[in-house]
This record gives sequence, C-alpha cells and structure tokens, in this order.
Amino acid sequence: MKRWLPFVKSDPLVAVVRLSGTIAASSRGSALSDAGLAPVIERAFKKGKPDAVALIVNSPGGSPAQSALIAARIRRLADEHQTPVYSFVEDVAASGGYWLACAGDEIWVDASSIMGSIGVIYAGFGFQDLIARHGVERRVHAAGESKSFLDPFKPEKPEDVARLMQLQEPIHAAFKDHVRERRGARLASDRDLFTGDVWVGQQSVEVGLADGIGHLVPKMKERFGDKVRFSLHAPRRGLWSRLGAPGVVGIADELEARFLWSRYGL
Repeated sequence: MKRWLPFVKSDPLVAVVRLSGTIAASSRGSALSDAGLAPVIERAFKKGKPDAVALIVNSPGGSPAQSALIAARIRRLADEHQTPVYSFVEDVAASGGYWLACAGDEIWVDASSIMGSIGVIYAGFGFQDLIARHGVERRVHAAGESKSFLDPFKPEKPEDVARLMQLQEPIHAAFKDHVRERRGARLASDRDLFTGDVWVGQQSVEVGLADGIGHLVPKMKERFGDKVRFSLHAPRRGLWSRLGAPGVVGIADELEARFLWSRYGL
C-alpha cells in the first residue's frame, strides 16, 4: 500500500530485463533485436520509476548492428532518467553479448560465465568442387564487379578476402571503441583484450571485462537493502512461438543459433 500513500517512501524498485538468446534483426523466436526489445526496455526505465535497471545477459552474440542499437537505446534511457544500470551475466556474454553487457555501468558474472570474444567473424562454405563433381555449371551474370563477392559456388579469390577484411575492420573498431568507452581504466593495460579471445569468471574480472563475481538478487539487496522489489520485463512471445511451431524459417534461425551457442560448449 505504501506506493499509493502520499509522503510515504516506497521500497526500492529494480527493473529486470532479460537479454537471452542470439542477436539478429529478425524478431522471430528468441532472437534479440532492437525493434523487438524497444518496448521492453522503454517500459523497464519508465514503469514505476525504478531505482535501477538490471540486465540479465546470456548471449553468444550475433548481429553487430543490432547489438549496437540495443546497447545505445539502454544508454540513452539511462542518461535521460539518471538510472544506474547493472549487468549480470549467466552462461555467456560473448561477442555481441558482451557488447550488450557493456551497456551496464557495472558487470557482474558467475564464476563459470564465459566473457569476451571481442572480434568480428565471417564463416561460409565453398561448394565449387561439389557442383563440379555432379556436373553442375555455375552461371553468374552481374553488372558491377563486386556483385558476386564471396560467391560460395566459385573459388575463393584473394581480393575478395582482402575486401572482407576491410569490411570487418571498422566493425571491430566500433566494438573496441564501445568497450573502451564503457570500461575505461578498468581494462587491463598489459593485455590485448581485442583478439577475439574469451575469459571465464574471475579471469574476466582480473582483465577488467567484469567488475566481480556476483548474482542479481544478493547484489541488488547489498546495494538497495533487503526490502528491494523486482519487476521483470521481457518480450511477449507470439502465439506460434508459444505453441512451439517455428516454421521452416524458424528452424533455420534455430540452427544458426545452435551453432553460435555451440562455440562456447553450450
């Protein structure tokens, strides 16, 4: 009743946003996207005037653009409402997942959390020998010499690889800038943290990627007292998703997600 009585201070409130899954522009299934999370994040910062927002991060990464958009939205709202943000990592915050974790003013991890993977990766297949064995002839007619860039049915060209590296470098630079801006002097100065390597639990604390070992409820009670209240904010799942009917495209998305998770043994 205290929240409805004038002049009576309510118990502290922490809004909790779960960021769990791969990161992609598609809002199907469990994929995290800026469009899908926008109403969730907005509601978390505004509903009930929370004393803090806590992010529960469990993501192996995905789209760098979506990672940047989601993190930027969180920071914009945090600055507008003067609300501190705390990130709590579960299994993994790697690649784009770590980009999201850095939206927090502090990052807390489990002793077994996998952290980092600050890099950019492209993976594909080459099918030119396969189709040649089966008598399939590849025919490509393009206006513009780069339109067939990295065609998986043609032999890989050194100039295509060089061009790919040129495309990856600014994305990697943006990722590094984001981490440096958010973590600042906490980052270890004697280690190269931007090679795509990962660290586990206390290791990530020692190199400055995280602030300590800690879990959501006890850490928030430590900061805001034992009477702190929590409100959970999460995306609403569609009917077909709730019924477990992902469809053909959803199956493809699920396979890609499984690949990303499997890189960290999950």
